[in-house]
Amino acid sequence: MSVINTEIKPFKATAYHNGEFVEVDSANLKGKWSVFVFYPADFTFVCPTELEDLAINHDEFKKLGVEIYSVSTDTHFSHKAWHDTSDAIGKIQYPMIGDPTHEISKGFEILRPSGLADRGTFIVDPEGVIQSIEITAEGIGRDALELLRKVKAAQYVAAHPGEVCPAKWKEGEKTLKPSLDLVGKI
Repeated sequence: MSVINTEIKPFKATAYHNGEFVEVDSANLKGKWSVFVFYPADFTFVCPTELEDLAINHDEFKKLGVEIYSVSTDTHFSHKAWHDTSDAIGKIQYPMIGDPTHEISKGFEILRPSGLADRGTFIVDPEGVIQSIEITAEGIGRDALELLRKVKAAQYVAAHPGEVCPAKWKEGEKTLKPSLDLVGKI
């Protein structure tokens, strides 16, 4: 069953964020855009390259009113240790949520039978509804700029009912207005 267009399940968790352990509650996400980036485990190989890419582009997401949350089934203590020892992870300024109980991973339907989370990305709108999902195999890294493009498209569609963003759409480009007049002409 897909979780696209469904409201995220309630959760409370502890995250490592800017040198502190903080509580993250799904109820506090309402009213703003969020991106959840699940990854298999701390101290791995593809994961730090992705999380660093997000850290480098974090300000661009913030300009759009988007908060990023990275999530793995590791603890918040493990996140702190990784943050303190890795140059790439040390750049992160967004919350790194620990999900050792698997509550969040199960809620997003991203938990593997092994107890690790799949490599998945979720764009969540201000009402807490999942607007985009991307899940890749463990060896395939994600691209923060492509994610940024998808966030802009999701925000555009939310702000312009009746319009849709075609393939490769970039901010400022032409959108489509689905209608009978377009049938068979694209």
